[in-house]
Amino acid sequence: MAHTKHSMSTDVESRRRRSTEGSEPFWDHDPRSRRCSSQCDRLCVAGAYLEIPDTPSPCTSQYLGHYTPKCLSAQRHSRCTDDVWQEASIRTTIRAENEVEAHKLANNYRFGFRKWKSHVTERPIEDRSDVVKELYSDLNYIKHHSGSLVSVGNVIYVLLFGWWISLFYFLVSLLMFCTIAGIPYGKLCLKLSGYFLWPFGKALQKSISLVKKCCIKFPHCEAIPEVDERKESSEVKESTPLLRSAPAVTAEIPLTALPPKQTRYWCRLSTYVWLVLGYPLLAVVHFLAIFLSWMLVFTIPVSKMNVRTLSIILLMPPEEVIIRTVKKPQGCETRVLLCCYRAFNWYYYKFTVDGINVFAVNLLPLVIITLVIGYIDKEDYYVSSEAKFATAVSSIIPLSYYIGMGIASISAQSNFAVGAVVNATFGSITEMAFYITALLQGHRAGSKCYAEIVKSALTGTLLGCILFIPGICMIIGGCKHREQRFNSRSAGVSSALLFISIGGVFAPTLFSKAYGNFICEGCNNSPGNTTKPFLCNNCHYDLSENNRPLFLSHIEPLVYTISVLLPSAYLIGLIFTLKTHSHIYDIHISDAHCHVVSDHGAVVHWSRARALVVLILATVMMAACADLSTEHIKPIISNSSVSQYFIGVTVLAMVPELPEIVNGIQFALQNNISLSLEVGSCIAVQVCMLQIPLLILFNAFYDVGFVLIFSDLHLWASIFSVILVNYIFMDGKSDYFQGTALVVVYLILLALYFFAPAPLGC
Repeated sequence: MAHTKHSMSTDVESRRRRSTEGSEPFWDHDPRSRRCSSQCDRLCVAGAYLEIPDTPSPCTSQYLGHYTPKCLSAQRHSRCTDDVWQEASIRTTIRAENEVEAHKLANNYRFGFRKWKSHVTERPIEDRSDVVKELYSDLNYIKHHSGSLVSVGNVIYVLLFGWWISLFYFLVSLLMFCTIAGIPYGKLCLKLSGYFLWPFGKALQKSISLVKKCCIKFPHCEAIPEVDERKESSEVKESTPLLRSAPAVTAEIPLTALPPKQTRYWCRLSTYVWLVLGYPLLAVVHFLAIFLSWMLVFTIPVSKMNVRTLSIILLMPPEEVIIRTVKKPQGCETRVLLCCYRAFNWYYYKFTVDGINVFAVNLLPLVIITLVIGYIDKEDYYVSSEAKFATAVSSIIPLSYYIGMGIASISAQSNFAVGAVVNATFGSITEMAFYITALLQGHRAGSKCYAEIVKSALTGTLLGCILFIPGICMIIGGCKHREQRFNSRSAGVSSALLFISIGGVFAPTLFSKAYGNFICEGCNNSPGNTTKPFLCNNCHYDLSENNRPLFLSHIEPLVYTISVLLPSAYLIGLIFTLKTHSHIYDIHISDAHCHVVSDHGAVVHWSRARALVVLILATVMMAACADLSTEHIKPIISNSSVSQYFIGVTVLAMVPELPEIVNGIQFALQNNISLSLEVGSCIAVQVCMLQIPLLILFNAFYDVGFVLIFSDLHLWASIFSVILVNYIFMDGKSDYFQGTALVVVYLILLALYFFAPAPLGC
């Protein structure tokens, strides 16, 4: 009996290992990997696991299958049909480290929720890859390094930073030698001058109390200088596994006799000479190097190196700092004051500060600069209007990121109702802030050009989300994964809503072409001409001025009716995808580490209160930046040779969507093309079914001259794009060729807008 239990546990353990190894891809859309004896058994995998007695799997968790209500009962096994099996055949299995991450991942698949790639909780550094661990290293260890130290990044360091930092150290060393009392620091600066010219493969360490710690397991281990425990204990936290072998015996062998007792650091004259004359000058140099290397992102190791030098090395007694060439470590790592191998690392685009991507952190000062120069220099004395417009539009990018992270953080920590309200309230705040401020600016200026720019931005957002975002994601994902599959049923729901959206939004335009007055300006005809046609300019359908009764009695009621029907269709889509037919998405949440999913150890980056404060502040600053961009767009649309259509379709439409484009690309690289396609479809549906009805409602209460009648170019470009993307989505497969087709069509439409004449009123 004991042998039977042992064999059963061994078999379960082997199956568990095979399951863990086989589930390496984060996103599994292949139904062939989950075959059982019958179709009905496949639909009840979770139920089959429960029938195994006395063999609890360590991978079982309370959230496994929590978001998969598609499990047929035993009474209905005989009525399993091909249609039901086809609905459940596309299964999406995703991993979550904790409950909060599980909610965030599930929200990504919910219709109407903002898709967010980044984590909203802290991830243990021990569980990250070696590449990511290196990003967060403090550069205080001598580690095994493979490859040559003479690399392109290190040479760039010498050209950008090394030579002038070394030069300043040399000049400060001369200054210290001239003071006589500061000669020890002059020697230190002279050594550091050579070090910063080429710091790679060298280590800065303390020379006092050198002790060699020889490990029995690693007899060839290098000498490890003891460091100041008060400074280093708070920097490095070592973790010990639960199951470990007996601790290795460590012997301390003094290499040299202890040096004679030195004068205390704060009782020396040289210390005060250094702190008054030398340290402030080098502090300015290091602060400049820290700022420049941090803003370049990929040179953050240079920033870390300067921070450690400024905060630790330059505040130590000079005789305790020595520089030595690093030898290749054998078997163990050596802790030192500073050791750097590479000054350039491409993977620093993943670096985060408190969960915020480093690019969003670096762009945040741009928002402050934009607000200061925009509201202080109102007369454009110091900064031109074009520069203010550029900074205001660029400031929308980080603010969109903060709004997106705030929405994802609150939704992941709240129930479905709160998440839906937050997504509906703040999900379109970026675009709505610009549209409303532009319409108000045009109303104050008495110009129809701003309303046309808003319509161009709306159309540009539609085209970008329908064509460009799916296209670029298919290209990048297809180059890495050759062919990607997605749930065609869920994509069909989004496509149907897109058809409804486009039909509703452009219905007043079609109505105007059927019943409106066709007006032309500047018609010329020679006297006595009876055969040649008239030559007319600026021909258009006009309903607002020349045929006012038709507009008030027919068009305006039609617009208000559509503004009610579109949100109603959006609400029906929410109910269909989230309640009655949620099995379409068939989402399985499982733990990434084969542990019980729990939120006890989850540490969120932003609490709900903090995320709400960030949302409010980002929304206020977004409105201010939108107001500045619309205020300073007039010189651009007046003096630019580029069509106003093109400015609205490209800059004003796609800049706020850059964080969403990045999220879509990251999903595609992880072979999750389904979410990449949903990113664009979700935004496009929200533009038509939420943002445009809100603009109509705003215009009803405060008339800013917004009429829901688009130009012919907007009409046919949008209709053609929706038809094309539905044709692409039919087979549930994607590759880089289909993505190229979508992007090329998008570029062709941009060319049409680029060469199009200025819209009426501009």
